[in-house]
Amino acid sequence: MAQAVDISNGMILRLENELYEVVEFLHVKPGKGNPYVYTRLKNVVTGRVFERNFPSSTRIEPVRVERRPCQYLYSDGSQYYFMEEETFEQFGASAEQVRGVEFLTENQRCEALWDADTETLLFVELPQFVVLEIVEAEMAVKGDSVTNIMKNAVLSSGARIKVPLFVEVGDKVKVDTRKKEYIERVKA
Repeated sequence: MAQAVDISNGMILRLENELYEVVEFLHVKPGKGNPYVYTRLKNVVTGRVFERNFPSSTRIEPVRVERRPCQYLYSDGSQYYFMEEETFEQFGASAEQVRGVEFLTENQRCEALWDADTETLLFVELPQFVVLEIVEAEMAVKGDSVTNIMKNAVLSSGARIKVPLFVEVGDKVKVDTRKKEYIERVKA
């Protein structure tokens, strides 16, 4: 049964028989008219993001989700296999269900979100920050250091990102898996 709920970031909602994650929300009280809740929603299956306003009196059906720690095991090309850390059960996920899949490395600890009512996997989420090694990087050109110029690099996971000129092959870097960008060089 649908009920009035407070919307918050990361909450999973069921609208028109589809699941959406709240990416952003804002309670709006205009000078004229009724208050409403502005939201940016992301479809859990397709990843499509859109904006939607709800009158403040709208009843929304929240989805009960369970977060379960898991560990990445291997990939067979089309599926990524994980093991739940508490039960040791294994499950597969498509590339679309793994958020930050390009930063996934063997034995990586992640978190799986499951629909508690249907026991359906919604998605697997990597930690927001991971430390990976640079395995390939463009050469820095002398004189380019005057401004904040970035160069292309390949991480040990195979992902390609932009890094500052001073970063070299063999360096470990901290990467934001959600924004898919370099944060800082990490001392080994």
